[in-house]
Amino acid sequence: MSLIRQIWLLLLVTLLMAFFGSFAVWMMSSRGYLETQLRLKNADNAQSLALNLTQQRGDTMAMDMALSAMFDTGFYQRITLKDAAGRVLLNRESDPGVVREQAPQWFVGLVPVESVPGVAQVSDGWRAVGSVEVVSHSAFAHAQLWQGSMKTAGLLSMLGALACVVATFGVNGIRRPLNATVGQAQALMERRFVTVAEPRVPELARLSQAMNAVVMRMKSVFEEQAGQVELLRQQAHCDPLTGLSHRRHFMAQVSAALSEEEGSAEGVIYLIRVSDLAGINRMLGHRQTDALLQRLARVITEESAGVPGAALGRLNGGDFAVCLMSSHVPLPQAEHYADALKRAFAEQAVPAAVVVGGVRWKRGVTLQSVLAAADSALARAESRGAFSVELGALLADAQTVAVGQDEWRRRLLDALRAGRVQLMRYPVVDRQLKLLHHECPMRMQFEPQGPFESAALWLPMAVRTGLISQIDEAAVTLALGQVAQDQQARGVNLSPNSLLDSGFVPRLRALLAAQPEAARLLWLEVAEVAAVERFELVRELCKQLRPLGARVGLEHAGEHLPRIESLFEAGLDYVKLDAAVVQGVAHDAARAAFVSGTVNMLHGLGLQVYAEGVNESADILALRQCGVDGVTGPAVRVAA
Repeated sequence: MSLIRQIWLLLLVTLLMAFFGSFAVWMMSSRGYLETQLRLKNADNAQSLALNLTQQRGDTMAMDMALSAMFDTGFYQRITLKDAAGRVLLNRESDPGVVREQAPQWFVGLVPVESVPGVAQVSDGWRAVGSVEVVSHSAFAHAQLWQGSMKTAGLLSMLGALACVVATFGVNGIRRPLNATVGQAQALMERRFVTVAEPRVPELARLSQAMNAVVMRMKSVFEEQAGQVELLRQQAHCDPLTGLSHRRHFMAQVSAALSEEEGSAEGVIYLIRVSDLAGINRMLGHRQTDALLQRLARVITEESAGVPGAALGRLNGGDFAVCLMSSHVPLPQAEHYADALKRAFAEQAVPAAVVVGGVRWKRGVTLQSVLAAADSALARAESRGAFSVELGALLADAQTVAVGQDEWRRRLLDALRAGRVQLMRYPVVDRQLKLLHHECPMRMQFEPQGPFESAALWLPMAVRTGLISQIDEAAVTLALGQVAQDQQARGVNLSPNSLLDSGFVPRLRALLAAQPEAARLLWLEVAEVAAVERFELVRELCKQLRPLGARVGLEHAGEHLPRIESLFEAGLDYVKLDAAVVQGVAHDAARAAFVSGTVNMLHGLGLQVYAEGVNESADILALRQCGVDGVTGPAVRVAA
């Protein structure tokens, strides 16, 4: 039984005891008072009648008339005149049917009122004639007692109802902080660390203080670890002078973008080179040259700020690179970077110039071919002079260019309605290479006999046309059906934009509630950017779906994890580190240190950590040594 129910039960028992106790005390005292009044009345009436009979001087007829007159004018049960020997001389007794009881018979039997006879001596001068005995009727006492008990019971009931109202406010005052404390404890069980306001109840206040202290200590530990991980990230991924990605990490980011199943289908790479950096260094000196490169890094960072997922890097001394992926946000043109740098150098009166070469890419093209085309464009720009811009051959997808937004919407809806969708299967294995679940990105078939296209082709248009939440819902439905058939766990990627649909999470909850067995084998994951930009929506997703058995996690994570201030409050189950973070970890000690620090931080929050896009067997062993709980990617082989 809950504490609140126990409190209510205690209050109810106390109120009932007070009610019945007060009523019983009143009843007993009232009955005693009425019995006393009847006894005094009987005694007074007996004395008055005896005096009247004494004046009759033994005349039997006169005494009979006086006794009858008194009996007829009063409410008496019995009047008896006895002689000195105790024999009955005169007796008047009321008929039981004449006096009607005004109180219920059960009440009369339950609460009897005794009418004690009043006795007085009758004499004739000095000669004793006998004694008279008067007994008043108790029906009227019962009537008064019944009416009084009804009024008393009503008043006590009103007081009891008022006490219940007051008790309700009091219990609610206890319930709120108690529920908050219980919710905090439940959140701790779910690996969510939340603080609550301290209640006024001293006992609960001490408990809340202790639990808040635990949460704050966990928060401080997380912040400390996050700071250490951020430092390791900068050491592992960033150029120490400009703060941009160094060459190795930038190449890993571009490689992941070119091969990502659900990434953008196309994008652009710009190579930016400072002309004659050695001459500038001799003329300005080492310190001012470093300031120049830092200024250049800030400018290209500002120009790329509005593009989600932009990758910026310093390849070597004066060579910088920008990789942008197509999205619903217009991409900056190469001329924007050249003009912005020209203005920045002019403001500081720096005798420096840059050239820009770029090339558009699409998913599936090799990294070497993209970089070769961009380098060729950069060489042509150098031949033209300062602040020149050259672009390589466009690698546009003809289908994407030719088809407008309305046509894309029609194709997506037709594919959903016709069920021309399928889930791919990529294994995620644990440290012993045992299967944990299958990653299941969705592919869609736009023509009845056509190929199933990856999300990289249609995902941007699905977001733009507002159909992404319907597509994600279809993917979850399909995954639940497959799980119900083969009982193998599956992971489904949810777009961050789907969380903006207010009805999306309730619909998912209904789907999972309808198939509870399959729901326990479902892994749902959203991109790290969702936790950065829409943390409250991610927390609500965890709050709604995790009680149904589904696991919720972050994918493509690593770059921004230390910057998510309330990550310990999200209620996540796992995190998948991005391929750009884990690739090459076997050959880079700084990268391995960053991964190890990130894993330790996440394990401290009770989260499982997996690595995405592992394409070398050596990296699997290195990631295992870093503490990663599982891996997925081209190099993964499922153990029998």
